[in-house]
Amino acid sequence: MSLAKFQPKRVGVVFSGGPAPAANAVISSAASAFRRSGSDMLGFLHGYSGLQDYDAAKRTLVAEQDYHAFTDQDLHGLRNERGIFIGTSRANPGKGIRGPKDLDDPQRTAPLRRVYDGLVSLGVEALVSIGGDDTLKTANFLYEFQRRLPADAPRVRVVHVPKTIDNDYRGIDFTFGFFTAVDVMAQELLNLRADARATKGYFVVETMGRKAGWLAYGVAIAGEAHMVVGVEDVEGALAVQEEIKNETTGAVTKENRLDLDALAERIVDLIVAREARGKHYGTIVLAEGLAELLPESFLRGVARDEHGHVSLGKIDIGKLIAKIAGDRYEARTGKSKKLTGVQLGYESRCSAPHAFDVMLGCQLGLGAFRAIVEEGLDGHMVSTAGQLDLQYVPFAQLVNPETLKTEVRFIERGSDFHRLARDLETRLPGK
Repeated sequence: MSLAKFQPKRVGVVFSGGPAPAANAVISSAASAFRRSGSDMLGFLHGYSGLQDYDAAKRTLVAEQDYHAFTDQDLHGLRNERGIFIGTSRANPGKGIRGPKDLDDPQRTAPLRRVYDGLVSLGVEALVSIGGDDTLKTANFLYEFQRRLPADAPRVRVVHVPKTIDNDYRGIDFTFGFFTAVDVMAQELLNLRADARATKGYFVVETMGRKAGWLAYGVAIAGEAHMVVGVEDVEGALAVQEEIKNETTGAVTKENRLDLDALAERIVDLIVAREARGKHYGTIVLAEGLAELLPESFLRGVARDEHGHVSLGKIDIGKLIAKIAGDRYEARTGKSKKLTGVQLGYESRCSAPHAFDVMLGCQLGLGAFRAIVEEGLDGHMVSTAGQLDLQYVPFAQLVNPETLKTEVRFIERGSDFHRLARDLETRLPGK
């Protein structure tokens, strides 16, 4: 809800999580707008890593080590630069928060307290948070933490800008960096397609997209793949029910897991169908998130990150599926076929941003300024719809109040976008 117009003396910006093209468009447009209005702008270096270690008695925040004060010179040409001007990290000060009751636990909120104290120590009155769903959760934790402070305690208003090349964010149509990532990986897929045609082989390409299939589908459509499988497709013939035990509660639930045999057989069906049409090559795109849906036996002992996510790159599902499908093809036909697994993704995260992503990033950065200064908002996410029309979504509409978790936006099966990919891929007999 609006708190009336507000002119902060000093504003902070923090970028957290994986890089995304056009990050600097967001940062530079926000910094430019705030500075023009008379506010100082501090960029916190490498995410929350410095802020969460703040301790007034032992460790103060140091300029150019923990934060950078923006100057006019910093903004010259920054909009289109690769990378992230203020850096990033996966430091997670909200790691200990599992539900609403934890926000009243001084021990679990200690990292949030240090972030808050660090911001206040520098006179920061508003914070622009840029990041994925975990960063949105952190922004909400910081907002909720401050709601529990005494009435006379200083307040740091929090506005969040959604960032993920995976494009799986609720509350916004497209996230900045998505189209650049699709373009970069689609171009690489087209190169692999030409290679496959020249060598009569197949490439099984794993693209980034931990939780949803947006990137995989976009790359497959733009890169002319012959088959695409995302996490949304793990149902029906591609799914197998498996009992999963919750390590914390001990409760056992049944979940859909990827049926490796069924996927391998579908790929063999594709190869055989294309051979019947005189085509002896092809490319197949898999979303990396399929790895998290592997049977539990494949995931035991796999390393996890700060947020508890499986390290998907260590699994290399493209190579795994390529090997299984290659063996199945030979068993079915008596012939061998070269199937090569390839991972794509990291090379797209800091590539030169697509013009649309620059425009989108600039509008979101400017939207953060408008949310704080013109709308007087706190606890909101900046969004766009239509022709980059700004919208402001309350955290309460994006975060489950009982779990404090965010929800992933999946591709809706049967939607026009889903059907687009299905209609463009190779049609299998009986499908």
